Amino acid sequence: MKLKSLIFGILLMAFAAGLKAQDSNLIQFTGLVLTADSINPIPFANIWIRNKGTGDYSNLEGYFSFVASKGDTIQFSHVEFETSYIVIPDTLSSYKYSIIKLMTRESDTFIIKKETGWWALPSRATFDHAFIVTEVPDDGLERARKNLDREVLKENAAKMGMDGSENFRNYMMQQAQRRYYAGQTPPINLLNPFAWAQFFEAWKRGDYKSKKKP
Repeated sequence: MKLKSLIFGILLMAFAAGLKAQDSNLIQFTGLVLTADSINPIPFANIWIRNKGTGDYSNLEGYFSFVASKGDTIQFSHVEFETSYIVIPDTLSSYKYSIIKLMTRESDTFIIKKETGWWALPSRATFDHAFIVTEVPDDGLERARKNLDREVLKENAAKMGMDGSENFRNYMMQQAQRRYYAGQTPPINLLNPFAWAQFFEAWKRGDYKSKKKP
């Protein structure tokens, strides 16, 4: 009975020593993630312990805090910045470790890479035909020029209905006209000589001619 108690005590002491050694290896890892060029906080940056799958994200101020171990390799990544790594020193005497991580932008322009396939054409004549008839897609500048073409903008504007402010302005003008002629008969432009004079001037200018599209 004493032997069993002695063995149990030894195992318990070994387990406690292992837990103590493991606890001494853990640290509270905190820091700020900032841009290298302007020292602005980077929100929602990924801070992960490599090969462990645990970590945290930086908040709106670029701050993060989580438990790590001495000697861990920490990966910092973000969609707009270059991925980088740091190693937590394994010689720390404190249970806290704080850093300021500066990240460098990859590029101001994001390019979506598409998979490219290669295949052989059966003959040189087929290649010549494909080379001539294949249309090269427009680049961004050419698409912008087409979208900003004056005729295209006029056509799109003609198809668009009135927005809220235009509807409100039209309604208020109608109400003002009704109140202006309240209690009296509104004038009829068929009997207005000035309206007829404007009509004849517009007729001479050709304002009512149908414009045929080329």
